[in-house]
Amino acid sequence: MAKVSPGEFLRQVRIESGKIVWPTRRETVTTGVMVLIMTTILAFFFFGVDSLFHLIVKTLLGLLS
Repeated sequence: MAKVSPGEFLRQVRIESGKIVWPTRRETVTTGVMVLIMTTILAFFFFGVDSLFHLIVKTLLGLLS
């Protein structure tokens, strides 16, 4: 690993940070909305699966008593 002076390191950081491409406001809002939609869909899906398993376990335990 090459040794780099603090000044050289800061120069390289400045150069690399200049290459960053930030998303536009529209891209950020679109991504946020998609995350909310997918989270809601997954919440309903896992609620349904959990309810189904609850029913199966409750039925099986009812058979034992």
